[in-house]
Amino acid sequence: MSDCFILLSAGKSKRFKSKHNKQFITYKNKPLFEHSLKIAQDSKLFKKILLVSNKKIKKIKYKSVDVIKGGIERHNSTQNALHFLKNKKIKNVYIHDAARPNLSINLLRKLKNNLKKNSAVVPYLNSENSVKYKNNNRINNLNRDKVLLTQTPQCFNFNELFNLYKNNKEKITDEASLYLNNNKKIKFILGDKNNFKITTIDDLKYLKSETYYGIGFDIHRLIKNKKLFLGGVKIPYHSGLKGHSDGDVILHAIIDALLGAMRKGDIGTLFPSNSTKFKNIRSKNMLMPVVKLIRENNFDINNIDINLICENPKVSKIRYKVIKSISSLLSINKSLINLKGKTVEKLGLIGNEQAIACEVICSLSR
Repeated sequence: MSDCFILLSAGKSKRFKSKHNKQFITYKNKPLFEHSLKIAQDSKLFKKILLVSNKKIKKIKYKSVDVIKGGIERHNSTQNALHFLKNKKIKNVYIHDAARPNLSINLLRKLKNNLKKNSAVVPYLNSENSVKYKNNNRINNLNRDKVLLTQTPQCFNFNELFNLYKNNKEKITDEASLYLNNNKKIKFILGDKNNFKITTIDDLKYLKSETYYGIGFDIHRLIKNKKLFLGGVKIPYHSGLKGHSDGDVILHAIIDALLGAMRKGDIGTLFPSNSTKFKNIRSKNMLMPVVKLIRENNFDINNIDINLICENPKVSKIRYKVIKSISSLLSINKSLINLKGKTVEKLGLIGNEQAIACEVICSLSR
């Protein structure tokens, strides 16, 4: 039996007051809901991830993700998810709101540890404000130290939650309410301040991120009897680029730019040219450890701007294929990549078609 991460992304965002549902607005260059999917997958805690949505999702790039239709209200969406998982041998479910994009792997691990001895675990924060409670026409003070502001993911034994929902006929705002209404025990653990919920459009002001920039440059001689690779794409040409690897100047410049933005040295730090281990390595394989560093250090790519400096091949003829390749290698949208062609007016090695150079500027958010 395995655990399943359920991401609820079917809400109507009534309080958000925008023509776009909040779970699909762009945050750090991808829809809000995708951030939680990425964290769930990167945590490697789940064999199955379930996205519940009332909007058709064209393409999910994350593995082990099923997409099902949501319900009218939040609890209806949860019921749909539980029924979908009924015969899937699920032990525990982690139910999370797509409107909380800053979920952390640390919180997921804390929840998993507490599920070992509990059938229901819910994260919470204490209130930092004085709290009042209105009952009819009377307003009373509450002890804020005893007020629990619950978060998601809320985690439960699958069978227990399934049976509670099966007998429930009330509208509930979260699964913890269902447990409390049925006098079921919940283990409350301290949550994460960064794991706040986006409710109104003004809440987006608190989703601050730091921006970093990197620059990369590479140049290689052209030699006969070698294949030419640019941006991970094999390009028909009379010569290839001389180098310890396949000489792909575009990917080499991208690697240096990304490493520079992260302050992680340069391409030679990861792939020394005096090491036989990397002799003739494909540059797209050199990019993979850099992509891993981006994920591990919680960076997102904002954009990549590329100048390919050569007389031939003409960039206009290869632009689409190269951008598509880079998009796939970095798992980013093609719209975040720009490729320009520059010549040197027949001057020097590049002008005489004896070399190709490339420069790249990138921007990362953290």
